[in-house]
Amino acid sequence: MSQMKLNVGLQSWQRGTNILDLNVPKELEQTVKTGVSFFDDALGGDGMTPSTAMLLTGTPGAGKTTMSLQIADSITKSGNVCLFNTGEESLFQVRKVAKRIGMQHGFIAGQDTLVSNILEHADSLRKQHKSKQVFLVLDSLQTLDDGKYAHGATNSMTQVRVVELVTNWCKENFGVAIIIGQVTKSGDFAGKQQVKHTVDVHGHLFIDEAKNSETYGERLFEIQKNRFGCSGKRYILGMEKRGLYEKGHIQFG
Repeated sequence: MSQMKLNVGLQSWQRGTNILDLNVPKELEQTVKTGVSFFDDALGGDGMTPSTAMLLTGTPGAGKTTMSLQIADSITKSGNVCLFNTGEESLFQVRKVAKRIGMQHGFIAGQDTLVSNILEHADSLRKQHKSKQVFLVLDSLQTLDDGKYAHGATNSMTQVRVVELVTNWCKENFGVAIIIGQVTKSGDFAGKQQVKHTVDVHGHLFIDEAKNSETYGERLFEIQKNRFGCSGKRYILGMEKRGLYEKGHIQFG
């Protein structure tokens, strides 16, 4: 079992406090759009609330890497800051994909696997860009290390500890993180269910393989969990050279 305590409450909170006496920080009263319309709409229409940690999963070939790069580029275009940290691919490979999809704005690149180094990088960006929202895109969860054991050793709880560290950082600094996670051949998350309980949002991208489905063969995106509210839509996406785009949507919740 993980021993880390998530920082999701108030450090100065006292028992007996009436909920109406609490003042919500101004940072939590706003939302920040990524600029990718179907993604923002899936989150309720206004994008992401500062302090959000999101798990983004996708089946092989569905396009989660393309989506994450598209989101990162759009965040920069919107005037905010995105740190895209890759442990999955080399930066040269990421650059080749960015060129292929015609990326116009880019993002801050990182290639750390130790979470403390990633968060140190993110903190330096926060200090440099105090008036902007800082987003982290981490590709992928399976490559990250929380540093608990020497020589880079990991165990079945490493992913849980990694997500808790990133989630705590988001809560403490009003940051936003999108953590890319892998799935099994059946489309289930390839990790501890505790990870899904820890994050605020879970989005899933997949190809519909149910032959009796009205969207059979289509690329679909949906928000399966959202502590900040969910629009209850499933998005039918197309893929073109510059990335994913919405073809339509249906209600699923």
